[in-house]
Amino acid sequence: MRYGTILSTGRYIPEIEVSNATFKEWMGKVSPALPGVVDKFEESSGILTRWYAPREWATSDLAVRAAQDALERAGIRPEQLDMILLGTDSPDYITPATSVVVQYKLGAVNAGTYDLGCACASFPTGVASACGLIAANPWMKYILVIGAYMMSKLADPNDITSFFYGDGAGAAVIGVSDKPGFVSSTFLADGSYHAHWGIYSGGTFEPASVESVQAGRTKVRLVQRYPPEVNHEGWPKIVRGLAEKGNFSLDDVAMVIFTQVRKPSIDLVMETLGMPISKAHWVMDKWGYMGSACIPVCLDDAIRLGKIKSGDLVLLVGSGVGYNQAGAALVMP
Repeated sequence: MRYGTILSTGRYIPEIEVSNATFKEWMGKVSPALPGVVDKFEESSGILTRWYAPREWATSDLAVRAAQDALERAGIRPEQLDMILLGTDSPDYITPATSVVVQYKLGAVNAGTYDLGCACASFPTGVASACGLIAANPWMKYILVIGAYMMSKLADPNDITSFFYGDGAGAAVIGVSDKPGFVSSTFLADGSYHAHWGIYSGGTFEPASVESVQAGRTKVRLVQRYPPEVNHEGWPKIVRGLAEKGNFSLDDVAMVIFTQVRKPSIDLVMETLGMPISKAHWVMDKWGYMGSACIPVCLDDAIRLGKIKSGDLVLLVGSGVGYNQAGAALVMP
């Protein structure tokens, strides 16, 4: 049997820090009421800061740097890659795919590519997809899965919800093993929420126009708040689904990596599952929320800190606007 397994991880956090104190100063120039909203966001999310890439950069520039980090740690050259899967909802372009740009900038001349567009659920989806490709294609040896996010560049800087947009990228090299590796995956979606949060002009629903640009519809907008039950009930369902499909118990799990949008949500879900909070890891306090990048970055951080070790059963649980939810269970090599 051929199984996909994570050979290495990598990350890239850009260098321009925007602390909550700085963000409050910015918002105070928009409205004297907004600094107080920043305080409430901080309390409810656990986000203390965020990091921005240079404004002339694109999402592919973040992705390439995370990819280079992961490849170096795996001892793999770009030309050895068979596929690149890139998850993002802040692409360089509507078309062509951002993964093609990454392939070119990285020098992965032998790799095919495709993009994953399920927002913050993209990385678990990508890992599950890569492991499936490895299992089904005997000629494949190495697949690079990347999550990258630069939504800050697609946001209105005067919009208070810009609080949640930090830049970054994370990556994993998936290789071949004769033992799992990949254990199970599970997916959920509810498209009735598709109009709640997104960029609603610039595609075929409403092509960009002078009027839509001036009205701000080509920027990312929170139109309607998601009910907390989406994650508070959806994440436990994903975790339990992984356990059922993978034939393991929650006691077997060493670490769960969730979408990094609200620390209290992680606390509540771990309590709901009857799992100690020590079996979760979070990074929103030091790097903010990074959308499609937050799960691979958090995974990489937990590995580097020694919180995830060889033989550990790790769950990746993502939740993205739309909404999509995805999970992947893996045993670390």
